[in-house]
Amino acid sequence: MEKVIIKASHLSKVYSNGVKALDDVSFEIREGEFVVVIGPSGSGKSTLLRSINKLIDLTSGTISIDDEEIQNKKGKGLRLLRRKIAMIFQHYNLVYRLSVIQNVLHGRLGYMSNIKGILGKYSEEDKLNAVELLKEIELSDYIYNRAASLSGGQKQRVGIARAIMQSPKIILCDEPIASLDPSSSKIIMDIIYDMTKRRNITSITNLHQIDVALKYASRIIGLSKGKIVFDGPPGALDNLTIEKIYNTPIKNLIINGEMHNG
Repeated sequence: MEKVIIKASHLSKVYSNGVKALDDVSFEIREGEFVVVIGPSGSGKSTLLRSINKLIDLTSGTISIDDEEIQNKKGKGLRLLRRKIAMIFQHYNLVYRLSVIQNVLHGRLGYMSNIKGILGKYSEEDKLNAVELLKEIELSDYIYNRAASLSGGQKQRVGIARAIMQSPKIILCDEPIASLDPSSSKIIMDIIYDMTKRRNITSITNLHQIDVALKYASRIIGLSKGKIVFDGPPGALDNLTIEKIYNTPIKNLIINGEMHNG
């Protein structure tokens, strides 16, 4: 049994406008799991993901990463813990005026002094690793192209390579295929799945697409109005539970894959 790498206990988040995004959420995730979080817009998926690396401060509750609580971390302590947690974004978050390889090398900034980072003084080993990663995601012909010139799917591949470059224990993916067509979406999900599995990296991915969740996840967490209403293997996710998560009859949901009737 793999060790627990993320432990979330009684997480709640109330925003200043009174919206309760998380409501007493608890779970444990083990090393190497490929967890997909599903739920409608406003269910708390992004808040949950962003609380794991403290991009959002919780109202109450605790999160431990590798047996270290993250809530009270600040400054250097927070930077060191964040090295273990990489993030892949819906809108890529690349520096478009820079080249593909420069964007990938940004994954090493957490390991460098501010001066070295500003000057781009990456080690030869980092540069070689970046080139190898770009080969792995089939972008070696684009190494020196500006990120702005890439297609959406290519930009997301660069985002994945940057995350892997960080040598993380955990990768958080916030709607990584929401801006992509179905063909590009499959390529991106295959890459995230394969690259994290090969490296035994724990992955937590927010998705709107139920069929994609069923295909890739080793475990699905279903959120509705900030509460967990399902946490288990894809095969246990039946139509009644999906209706409960999305608060609508199954016929109102567009699902391309074959449903698992309970």
